[in-house]
Amino acid sequence: MPPTQRRKQKHSSNNRVSLAMVAAHAKVSTATASRIINGITNKASEQTIQQVKKAVEELGYRPASIGRALRCQESQIVGVLAASLANPTMSAIASSIEWALRDEGYIMSLCDTHEEAKIQDEYLQEMRSQLARAVVIIGAVKSELLHMYRDNGTTLVFVNRPAPDQENSHYVGINNYQAGVDVANLLLQHGKKNIGIIHASLDQTAAAERRRGLLDRLSEAGITPDDVPHAHAEGLNHLEVGYKSMHAFLDMPKRPDVIVCLSDMLAYGAYRLTQEAGLDPTEDITFFGFDDNPLNPWIANWLNSVGVPANLYGSATVATLKAIWNQSPPTEPVYLSHQFRLNKVFRKNESS
Repeated sequence: MPPTQRRKQKHSSNNRVSLAMVAAHAKVSTATASRIINGITNKASEQTIQQVKKAVEELGYRPASIGRALRCQESQIVGVLAASLANPTMSAIASSIEWALRDEGYIMSLCDTHEEAKIQDEYLQEMRSQLARAVVIIGAVKSELLHMYRDNGTTLVFVNRPAPDQENSHYVGINNYQAGVDVANLLLQHGKKNIGIIHASLDQTAAAERRRGLLDRLSEAGITPDDVPHAHAEGLNHLEVGYKSMHAFLDMPKRPDVIVCLSDMLAYGAYRLTQEAGLDPTEDITFFGFDDNPLNPWIANWLNSVGVPANLYGSATVATLKAIWNQSPPTEPVYLSHQFRLNKVFRKNESS
């Protein structure tokens, strides 16, 4: 349902509508209505589910969330912790998840961890005190409470960046390793062999896997890791890291023809320094990034990027949550199809 239509959903303030009234309106038992409203749908037919949802909407039913949370020790809140809401990609993913949760009757509590383990743990503690039904982490970092939180039975889903240890974790997002392989394939198809890499911290699984996939495929083509120069600067702000890292390549006697940045935000910073040096990023250097930042078509027509459209994350994340709650969780990572967004110059070369 488009956002403009969703905002027109009816929300009644009539607290006299009871669960029994919803069940009667849907022509099902109170127990069946309760299970479906609480997201337990594995024993109900699609027709029954739709009947209950329709009854809820027509009657304007709102469950007594406080009482239910105390009885069941969980609320309708789903905590979403994002590593950096300053990154438009993460903000767009969070927005997609919010719409999907809203459609299922859940409320998103959004927090920014700023890529810091201590802050992530503070919010994990807060989600526990709020009796959150689940926690979704967009870009998790290693933290003291992460293992404990997962092991105590709380539903936990990792999005866009796999869990730091990648063990016994539910993941929804891009296949970072394969995306790296696909970038290498595209470059090799176009005869690009003089390649450099800009990266931030490689402690996070996403960046490390992207780099590993890229280097593995290049190695198969005879370009060893020693042939691929790397540039890195300390810091959490990818714009600043990309800007500082680009100095290393501009100072080289023979700079790479292609700079692969392990995030689009790194590429933005590298582009800024390239411009300041008087170079043309569309003629003198080919930039590749990761994430398909939603701002790219508007402000970065010079950038080639690979990623998953942000609007795909919401439905996939909520489907994973519901599968876990219905005791039929996915046994493998839920990989979403990634795609390339190529700039005009690269598209022209590709078609020639």
